[in-house]
Amino acid sequence: MPTSRTLSLAFSPDSDDIFMFLPLLRGHIDTEGFTFRHTRADTETLNDLAAKGEVDVLALSVATYARLADTYALMRSGASVGRGYGPVLVSREGGPLEAYRGKRIGIPGHGTTAAMVLRLLLPEFTPVVVPIAPYARSFEALRGGEVDAAVLIHEGRLLYEREGFALVRDLGEGFAALTGLPLALGGNAVRRGLGAETMRRVARLCKRSIAWALANREAMMDALLEDESRGDLALDRGLLDRYLAMYANADTLEAPDDVRRGIVELFTRAHAAGLLGAVPDVTFADDD
Repeated sequence: MPTSRTLSLAFSPDSDDIFMFLPLLRGHIDTEGFTFRHTRADTETLNDLAAKGEVDVLALSVATYARLADTYALMRSGASVGRGYGPVLVSREGGPLEAYRGKRIGIPGHGTTAAMVLRLLLPEFTPVVVPIAPYARSFEALRGGEVDAAVLIHEGRLLYEREGFALVRDLGEGFAALTGLPLALGGNAVRRGLGAETMRRVARLCKRSIAWALANREAMMDALLEDESRGDLALDRGLLDRYLAMYANADTLEAPDDVRRGIVELFTRAHAAGLLGAVPDVTFADDD
C-alpha cells in the first residue's frame, strides 16, 4: 500500500486547468495515497512560483519551463496546445502586425509563452505588463490608451469581438506559419527533487485525472460553471464548450510527438533571437 504523502499543487483559475485537476482534488480517481494541497493563481504568478522551485506540481508557461528545466520536468499530459491558433493580439483599429512595430503592447507577463512568440513575430515593441486578472483590465488598458495593442490569453482570447476590438494577429497561427508545428502554451510540471519514481507516479495521476474529465465532460462543465469565481468573465456554457474544445482535448491527455517538436522549435528560435541563453532538453517526467 503506498505511503500517504502531501504534495503542493498550483494552477490557474482558468477553465482548462480546473478541468484537468478537479477530478484529482474531488476524489474521482485513486490518488495512490497522495494528498494534494492546492492554490490557484494567475499565469505569471504561477511562473514566479515555479522560479522559486517550492511547488511540487504546477501548471506553468512553456516559455518559463525553458529557464527551469533543471528544476522541473514537464508531463506528457496537461499541455495547452494550439493547432493553428493561440493567444491573440488585438487593438482598437486592427491592421497588419508590422504596423505595431515599436508600439506599446500589453502582455500578460514576461514569462508567458505568448510574450515569447510575439517577440519572434514582432521583434521590436515596448512591452507593458497588463495582468489578466481581472480580464477586463486588458480591455480597459486598450480603451484608455495605455497600450496600442494587447495580447489576450486563456478565455480572454474569445471575448475581444464582444468588447469591440479587432484582431491584429493570432499568435498560434503565426507560429504555425513559421514552423508548421503546433504551439504548446502551457504544461504541467513536477519538481525533479521529488525523485524519478514519485515524478512518474504524479504524472500518472495527472493523466488519470484528465482522462476522467474527458470521459465525463458534461458533468465537468457543470462543475466548472458552478466553480467559476471570475465575475468579469461572464462565462456561459457555449463559451466554456468552445474553450475546452480548444485547450482540453486529446492533445491535453497525451502530447503527441509534434507537440514536443514544437516546443523544441520554439526554444531553438527563441535562443537564436537572443530570448533564451540556451536550448534546454525537453524531457517528460513520464518518459520511458
